[in-house]
Amino acid sequence: MFEIGSSLREARTRRQIGVAQVEQATKIRGKYLRALEEEHFDVLPSQTYVKGFLRTYADYLGLDGQLYVDEYNSRFASDDDDRSARSASRAAAQRHERRLQTNVVLLALGAIVVLTVVVISAWKVSGSGHVATNTVKRHTTPHRVALPGAFLEITAIKGPSKVIVNRVGAAGKILFEGTLERGDTQAFNGKRFWLNVGAPENLLITVAGKRVHVAGYRPWVLTVTPSGWRGHAA
Repeated sequence: MFEIGSSLREARTRRQIGVAQVEQATKIRGKYLRALEEEHFDVLPSQTYVKGFLRTYADYLGLDGQLYVDEYNSRFASDDDDRSARSASRAAAQRHERRLQTNVVLLALGAIVVLTVVVISAWKVSGSGHVATNTVKRHTTPHRVALPGAFLEITAIKGPSKVIVNRVGAAGKILFEGTLERGDTQAFNGKRFWLNVGAPENLLITVAGKRVHVAGYRPWVLTVTPSGWRGHAA
C-alpha cells in the first residue's frame, strides 16, 4: 500500500516537470492532474476517468501505470466499477483477438500472392530456356504486409516495445495496450490517435503510408492528426 497522490507529485518534482508540461504532453487537464496528486478523485467525472488518467500520468512519469490502477481499485473502486472494468477488459481482449485473426488472414493471403508470383516467374524462366543465376538474398527482418485502408501502422522490426494507442488523445478510448514482439503489427483506421511507445528504435511507425522518424533511445509520446504527426521524448 502506498500514497497514490504524493507518489505522483514526488515523481513529477524529481523530474522537474511542471503541471502545464504534463497537461500538454498527456492532454489531461491541469485541474485533473492536481486532483490525482491530492487524491481528490471525486473531482473527476467517473472512476473510469480516474483509472485512465492514473495509468496515463504514471506511465508518462516512467512509473508502472497498472500498479497505480490496482492500488486505486483496492482502496477506492466500487464493486460495480470493478465489474464494469472486467467487462471492458474482456471486450478489449476479444477485439484484440479479432484483430490478430484478421492480421493472420491478411498475412496468409500475402504469402499466397508472393508464392504465386514466384511460381509464375519460375515457370516463365524455365519455359524460355534461360537459367536464372542471381542469388536470392534472405532477409532477416520480419515480413510486413500493409493492411488496406490503415491510416496508422506500428510494426516491431528490431525487438519488443511497449505500446499504448488511444483514440484522439491521452484521455481517449484505449485501442491497444501491450508489448509488440519482433514481427508483430498493429494497424488502426481513423485520423486521430495518441501514442506512447517505450522503445521507438525497435518500431516502424507509418502514418498515411509515410514513415515516422523518431530520434533517440527514450520513450516517446506522439499525436497523430489528419495533417500529420508530432511528438517528443517522454
